[in-house]
Amino acid sequence: MTTGNKRTCYSILLIFCLTVLSGCSDGTPDSQSSAGSVSIEPVDTASVPDMPSNPSDRSVTIMAPAAPGGGWDQTARTLQAVIQENNLLGNVQVMNVPGAGGTIGLAQVVNSQQGNNDYFMVTGLIMMGAILTNQSAVTLDQVTPIARLIGEYEVMVVPANSPYQTLGEFIEAWKQDPGAMSIAGGSAGGSDHMLAGLLAQAVDVDVSLINYLPHSGGGESLASLLGSHVAAGINGFAELQAFIESGRLRALALSSEERVEGLDIPTFVEQGIDVTLANWRAVAAPPGISDQQKAELVTIIDRIYNTQTWKDALVRNNWIDLYMTGPEYEAFLQTEAVRVESVLRSIGLVQ
Repeated sequence: MTTGNKRTCYSILLIFCLTVLSGCSDGTPDSQSSAGSVSIEPVDTASVPDMPSNPSDRSVTIMAPAAPGGGWDQTARTLQAVIQENNLLGNVQVMNVPGAGGTIGLAQVVNSQQGNNDYFMVTGLIMMGAILTNQSAVTLDQVTPIARLIGEYEVMVVPANSPYQTLGEFIEAWKQDPGAMSIAGGSAGGSDHMLAGLLAQAVDVDVSLINYLPHSGGGESLASLLGSHVAAGINGFAELQAFIESGRLRALALSSEERVEGLDIPTFVEQGIDVTLANWRAVAAPPGISDQQKAELVTIIDRIYNTQTWKDALVRNNWIDLYMTGPEYEAFLQTEAVRVESVLRSIGLVQ
């Protein structure tokens, strides 16, 4: 396969390649738009339903289907903070349900929260992959899609005391003995695992020999890295940013197409490796809610999206603004499911 064809194959997973679905991305800060995101029109709040009656009396639960410290947990707690700071609702709590790439939490929503319109679950690309790799009995088709929120680039890091100063040095050692070079990341089949597989393919490392160590949350993966129990790690940038900036972790490469302004981290592409990837996160509601209840939940997320607090969080976390709701988002989910399965098959994670 030529380099150009490889690039096309690797890019099928990217949110940015889904611009064939009009408006698949949105207006990001300048530091993000240079990385390939596109603009959508801001939400017209006059066109969405009014907030539910007596919103200050309404209690909502946001489930993060992973252990504390990871990207889903960070997203859920950011939603909670925005709601509280802007008095959009009354009580809002975050609940963690870790395990199996989010599919344990997904099963709980499907089996125990039927018809509950005061409940959100954070979901995304990682869960879509885990459903396939874990052969989950429940799928995203069984919950109610509400909105896609954000995207995030992946970063590959090594502990500060690692002998590998550059990506090239790591890959040279990786090729010699792939099994000896453990790589920490999130759930099996998730975006971290996908990136490890795509990287192996790109540098001619046998994917079946990768020593990938999945973790149920970013906190567990981070502990492995900070304790130097693994050779390297792959996670969303926001999860590792503070530890990179403090010098406790060394960033080897970022998974964006172009270098992100303000981040002194080279991309895989500029180091001669044609691999790019963007994770995305979203929110869903339980099955069995009415169309009106769904519209109210979309309205809540619309209000969150239009706050300055949320926009500040995007910049602070270097999140890509990928806000999308309605039929367009539901069409994206169908297309993305096909693409994810294709990539997982190509790297041997799904047979």
